[in-house]
Amino acid sequence: MKVLVIGSGGREHAIAWKIAKSPLVEKVFVAPGNGGTYMEEKCENVNLKGIDEYLEFAKENKIDVTVVGPEAPLVEGIVDEFKKQGLKIFGPSKEAARLEGSKIYAKEFMKRHGVRTAEYEVFYDLEGAVEYIKKCRYPCVIKADGLAQGKGVVICSSLGEAEDTLKKFMVEDVFKGSGKRIVIEEFLEGVEASILSITDGKTIIPFISAKDHKRIFDCDKGPNTGGMGVIAPNPYVTDEVLEDFKKNIMLPTLNGIKEEGLDYHGIIFFGIMITKKGVYLLEYNVRMGDPETQALLPLMKSDFFELILRAIDGKLEGCKIEWEEGFSCNVVAASKGYPGDIEKGFKVNIGDVENKIFIAGAEFKDGNLITTGGRVLSVTAVADTLDKARQKAYGDLKRIYFEGMQYRKDV
Repeated sequence: MKVLVIGSGGREHAIAWKIAKSPLVEKVFVAPGNGGTYMEEKCENVNLKGIDEYLEFAKENKIDVTVVGPEAPLVEGIVDEFKKQGLKIFGPSKEAARLEGSKIYAKEFMKRHGVRTAEYEVFYDLEGAVEYIKKCRYPCVIKADGLAQGKGVVICSSLGEAEDTLKKFMVEDVFKGSGKRIVIEEFLEGVEASILSITDGKTIIPFISAKDHKRIFDCDKGPNTGGMGVIAPNPYVTDEVLEDFKKNIMLPTLNGIKEEGLDYHGIIFFGIMITKKGVYLLEYNVRMGDPETQALLPLMKSDFFELILRAIDGKLEGCKIEWEEGFSCNVVAASKGYPGDIEKGFKVNIGDVENKIFIAGAEFKDGNLITTGGRVLSVTAVADTLDKARQKAYGDLKRIYFEGMQYRKDV
């Protein structure tokens, strides 16, 4: 089979790498891909942009299945357009993708279907939001309604910080429309966890859990990023936590999808908070996480592409996902200045590494990898203990260099 993977980050490198391992797959095209996908077996980068170009390529090249990496094309309705043309595609419809595309829609969906989540209020104007933050308890959480590349959530510890955040979101419009409408939530104290899952709209199968490290500096200091590293499984996700999650979050979500008739054949990513009061849902994502994908797929024994086909065809019921024993540790190496203004255009030197390197913000040019983005690459190591996986990942990072390279030492 021929597969088209849409996207250019580390997540898409991991997806293309894993799909290419399937005996069912002959060729993987990645649009536009990066320096990592350029070098993978069975993979070929194609310079495409926008739904129309993806559609045209899929038809002309008789693509059997398209897999969408990032959230933006899903929110824009790529799945609906492909299905109109009779093409197989993995992902939720435009309506279902609103679970990530709109925080307001997602919170209202949770409320309708009894999904346990934090108390919240919605605001469409600055004046009403300012009046509310004068009375609310701190810390509080302010979320941009729309897509913000993982940076639209701010935990505010004081009224002053909340006022500044509202100004940036609603007046300065730093997210170009996504922050004009906001959600203000109660702050939940606990430990975060990521649980990705696959669904065909009738069945949801959770993956093993993961723990993301969002902030740029050690000890969770500094601004939020798209993610600086992941360990899997998450040691805080016990059997008890998992049962609580299934009962109060996962199954009510599935019931909501069924009751509202959402066309959903893809990934649901549950961002949860484990508190003393139980497990709460923070947010939905409608695609694979980044860098959770880079940590999880190396642990997956099952044929990922076969799972994708089952989800598209509505045949997930009774399916079991097999996982390797042990742990994975993924650590991201980023450009100087990330997550703000970055410096790029530097050669990436990768020495004699032992583990899998997933490229994100680097292109293959004149025989070299050259940095092009904020998160440049990540290392994923797998071992029978978490400590060993960490040691292996950090050992490889010492063999990698590009000017301005920064990474967390405490993943």
